[in-house]
Amino acid sequence: MKISELMDAITNCDLGLPEFQRQYVWNKEQAKRLMISLLKAYPVGSLLFWKTDHPPEMKNLTPPSDRVGSVQVILDGQQRLTALYLLITGKIPYYYAPSDIESDPRDLFFNLESSEFQYYQRSLMDGNRLWWRVVECFNNADINVFEIAKQQAATDQQAFQLAQLYNEHLNRLRYVRDVDLPVQNVPTHAGLNDAINIFDWVNSQGTKLTDAELALTHVTGTWSQARRMMKQKIEGLKPTHFCFDLTFMTRALTGVVTNRALFSVIHDRSKKDLEQGWARLARILDYIVTLLPQHAYVNSTEDLNTTNVLMPWIVYLSLNDGKFATAATVKQAVHWLYAAHMWSRYTAQTDQRLEHDVSIVVRETNPWSSLRDQIIDQRGRIEVKSADLEGRGVQHPLYRMSYTLAKAHGAVDWFNGLPLGMPYGKTYSIHSHHIFPQAVLYRNGYDAENHLHRTIINEIANRAFLTADSNQGLADELPESYLPKVENAFPGALAKQFIPMDPQLWKVDRFRDFLEARRAMIAQKINEFVGALVTEPQIVHKRPIADLIGLGESATLEFKSTLQWDVVQQKASKDLRQSVLKTIAAFLNSDGGTLVIGVEDNGKACGIAEDLKVVHNSRDEFGQLIASLITDALGAEFAPFIQTRFEVLDAQLVYVVDVDKASLPAFTMGAGGKRFHVRVGNTTRALDPEEAHRYIENNWQ
Repeated sequence: MKISELMDAITNCDLGLPEFQRQYVWNKEQAKRLMISLLKAYPVGSLLFWKTDHPPEMKNLTPPSDRVGSVQVILDGQQRLTALYLLITGKIPYYYAPSDIESDPRDLFFNLESSEFQYYQRSLMDGNRLWWRVVECFNNADINVFEIAKQQAATDQQAFQLAQLYNEHLNRLRYVRDVDLPVQNVPTHAGLNDAINIFDWVNSQGTKLTDAELALTHVTGTWSQARRMMKQKIEGLKPTHFCFDLTFMTRALTGVVTNRALFSVIHDRSKKDLEQGWARLARILDYIVTLLPQHAYVNSTEDLNTTNVLMPWIVYLSLNDGKFATAATVKQAVHWLYAAHMWSRYTAQTDQRLEHDVSIVVRETNPWSSLRDQIIDQRGRIEVKSADLEGRGVQHPLYRMSYTLAKAHGAVDWFNGLPLGMPYGKTYSIHSHHIFPQAVLYRNGYDAENHLHRTIINEIANRAFLTADSNQGLADELPESYLPKVENAFPGALAKQFIPMDPQLWKVDRFRDFLEARRAMIAQKINEFVGALVTEPQIVHKRPIADLIGLGESATLEFKSTLQWDVVQQKASKDLRQSVLKTIAAFLNSDGGTLVIGVEDNGKACGIAEDLKVVHNSRDEFGQLIASLITDALGAEFAPFIQTRFEVLDAQLVYVVDVDKASLPAFTMGAGGKRFHVRVGNTTRALDPEEAHRYIENNWQ
């Protein structure tokens, strides 16, 4: 199909883009390479359309109900088609709004003499008639190559030759519209799920979809309004200074709908689940952006090194009516948030750590202490030491934490008295000010070419927070000169930003002493401030068993109807015990979990009465049997990671086994030898030796 025909089909709305497709994500270089390939007659791949009488929700298009014939839906090639439409017609295709085109290629220029493509450069192209905007080359019939050639040539003969060259190059570019692109069609009888699966497969060959994009594709395929609703919410939250993206929104929706953090688990959820989950998430986000400035001094997403730290909050709130019940709970949640933020909990192994932490949130009614322990296991401590600030610059999470700390202490601008916690527009946005100006230090023995010198000059301890107006108006004045003026004008303003008050430290020759003193002050103040949020020990409470059962089986929750009673043959069977032991081992090797014996797969309590008969109706003997089985099959070293208890559920006695992730791999001993099990979704899976070796290497040092 000729490119010109494809462009007409888009203009006439005969080609449509389904809502489940991601947005235009190509950068300018990709659009440029496409034009170069077409000009050189290189292959650029085929297109994939879906002819259907029952199209899914389309972007900015509602096919008329009386339409005769099939609708052509773009499954693969929309990035190429959109780039071509922008460059050939100069317009944005109807299925996108201007705000959707984040990398607009329409300032691509073509050189008539060299056939070179370049994006606009003022110094190169202004006044140079050899450079023409690509859009003009396709749409401006008045490009007079003969007039241009006359300006470039010294003689008429040379002008004629140049005109021929320019005309040849221009026509070759315009011929791009006549290039045939191969088109494949998914047949009309294919359904929506078939089309989405094909879309997944073909996209894995091109510009690969991220896990988040693939998840959102599945969500939108089921609930066509999802992407639109997310984008509306993103725009609606921007005035609050909390700026989220589709990746975060998809992750958050996954957490609310599935109580997990992995994008893949939301692929097959029903429209009802998605709509109800979104309604909860929208309210939760409104609650969070209101609570964070008031209780955590976090006034925008700029105050966080990653929005992933909000995921455990979101899942917790989803499970608890969308709010924190008490002021104490808020403090505990904020305390964990600060710790996760300062120690970069989710900047590496993001999916794995989020999945693990969300599982803790699901299992415990008050998960913040256990979540804090995960950070301690990862980092060794939560408390900040002065050495942690040494050499750390504005990109380090402790920089943002020091800003939060300053706001919490009521810090104000040193020259206009404005509180730093309030946004005041561009003129009074917050700037990072060098207390000892760089120029002063470079004039006094510090070398701009020396990496160590640059590092200490730019570290957190030499930074204060001022509004843009004050920072830009401050000359290279010495601290010993301007800091006394600040203290006189706004008493206490220096202390609120943790400035050592010994005037001797404000002198240039004491710069290193100043840094050492201020690092110690910042570390001390952070520890005092964060520690005050949890002055009393936090008690871990497991979520009530009835609440857990209502969540259904998951990666961290499994039901077993019996330990060893064969309900078919109505007799005890020791072979059934192995199923329980495999699940416990899998929890030990994964992210922990809860096993409930006496509950059927559908969540109905059947109790353990028959199991108890085998041990003379003795609860003690039953508990001892479980303990003995675990010791024999797994090893006594795993006992500290396992807790058990009896509970009553719907008038039936059940047995609950709570398992934490173990500090070493757990193998089950059986008739066939040692086996290694892990949790995959809501199932237990045995790994072969090679898989087990890789898993152990990745999960234990």
